[in-house]
Amino acid sequence: MTAIDYTRPVRSPAASEGVDWAFVAVLRARASSRLADEVGRREQISKLAQEELGRSIILDLIETAVADRIDAGMAVWSEPQRKVIAKAVFDALFRLGRLQPLVEDARVENIMIDGFDNVLLELSDGSREIGPQVADSNAELIEFLVFLASRAETSTREFSESNPTMDLRLDDGSRLAASAWVCPRPQVNIRRHRLVQVSLQDLVDLDMLTPTAASFLAAAVRARKSIVVSGAQGAGKTTLVRALCAEIDAWEPIGTFETELELFLHDLHTQHRMVRAWEHRPGSGEIGPSGHRPGEFTLDQALSGSYRYNLARQIVGEVRGKEVWPMIKAMESGTGSISTTHASDAVAAIRKLVTCAMEAGPHITAELATAKLAATIDLVVHITLTTSRAQPGAAAVRTRQVAEIVAVSPGEQTTGYATTHVFTPGKDGAAVPGVLPDEYRELTAHGFDLTTYLNARPRSPEVA
Repeated sequence: MTAIDYTRPVRSPAASEGVDWAFVAVLRARASSRLADEVGRREQISKLAQEELGRSIILDLIETAVADRIDAGMAVWSEPQRKVIAKAVFDALFRLGRLQPLVEDARVENIMIDGFDNVLLELSDGSREIGPQVADSNAELIEFLVFLASRAETSTREFSESNPTMDLRLDDGSRLAASAWVCPRPQVNIRRHRLVQVSLQDLVDLDMLTPTAASFLAAAVRARKSIVVSGAQGAGKTTLVRALCAEIDAWEPIGTFETELELFLHDLHTQHRMVRAWEHRPGSGEIGPSGHRPGEFTLDQALSGSYRYNLARQIVGEVRGKEVWPMIKAMESGTGSISTTHASDAVAAIRKLVTCAMEAGPHITAELATAKLAATIDLVVHITLTTSRAQPGAAAVRTRQVAEIVAVSPGEQTTGYATTHVFTPGKDGAAVPGVLPDEYRELTAHGFDLTTYLNARPRSPEVA
C-alpha cells in the first residue's frame, strides 16, 4: 500500500487550483480502500450512504494527517485548509476530481481536453477560454479515467487498452466521452446540459426559431408526426427534442431509448407524468456467438420489450449508427417518434441515416434502408450553428437557428424519396415558410397558424 507523506506542504487553501493533487490522489487511494472494505462488510448500502461513509473516512484520514504533522513539529492546517483538502478528496473519490470545479461552473457548456495540460472551455455565451490542467501527467489522467469507469453504476464500463473508448453519464446528467491508447494524448469531452426543462416558446425567445416555425412543429408533434432533428455537434439538437417533447400531453406514457441518457424526460415529473427510460448497456469481455458481449443490453432489446408497457410514444434519442433500426421500428409504430442525428443539412440527414442503416450488415441494401426511412420519417428539422466575431480578437459568438424543416415522403426518383422544404433558410439563416404539402394543412386542427404561414410565404417558393 502506498505510504502517505502527511508532512508534505499544502498550497493555498483559497481555491481548488492551489490543491496539492498528488497528495489528494494518495488520500483518495487510501479512502477508496477503506471504503471498499466497509462496503464489503455490509449486505446493502445506498449511494448516499456510501458518500456519507466516505466523508467520515476522509475526515478521519485528515485528522490522522494533522496529528502526524503535530508530532513532526510542523504547522497544523487551518480549518479552511482542511475543508479544501476534504472536498478535493471527496471529489476525487465520488465526483470528477480536478474536473469537478469546471463541471460546477455555470458558465461552462463544454469541456474539451487534449491531454492533461491542454484544456479548452466553451462557455454558454459563445466564448472560449483556456482552462486549468486537469492532471499532472497523461498517465495520471488515464488512471483517473479508468477509476471513473470502474465505479460507473448505471452499466458495466471498461476503459483499457483493449477497450480504448468510453461514454459515461455523470451524476449531474452531463455526458463524458474519453479515448486513450489510440491517440497521441488522452482525449476527453464533457458536455453539460444547461436547458433540460425547455419549451418551443423558450427557443423562440432565444431567437432559435420563429413563432411560425414553432407553431408548425408544435402541431406536428401533437399530430404524431415522426421527426428527425439534424445538425452539427453542439448545435442544440437535444435541446430542441426536449422542447418538442414538451408539446406531448402530460398524461401520455412515454418510453425513451438512448445509448446514454440525455433527454432526462423521466426527471420532469410535472411535464411528463409517466416516462420509462431505457439506456444501452455495453457489456464487457469478448463478443460471444450471439454477436454481443456478456451483459450487453441493446436498444433493440429495450424497444422490443417496451411493447408490454402500454406506451403512447417511443422516442429513440441520438442516432449515430445501428440505433437507426430501433428508430425506424419506433416510427413504424406510428406513435410520433423523435430522434436526432449529425448532418450538414436536412437532406444530408436522410443520406446519413441510410449509411447508418447499412452498418447493420451486408443484407441491408441502400434501397431497403432508403425505402424504410422514406416510409417512416415525416419531417427533418435542421439546426445550423454559426460562429462570428464582432471584431478581430473579440469573443466568438455562437448562433443556433432552425434553418430548415423538410417533409419526407416515398418517391420514384433515383434517391427513392421526395423532399419538400416546408421551411427554407431565409436571408438571415432562420427558417422561413416555403412549400406546404396539402396534407400538412390538417395541422391547423392541432394549433398550426396556417394564415400567418401563408402570408409569410415568398411568391415563388422552390421545391427540393
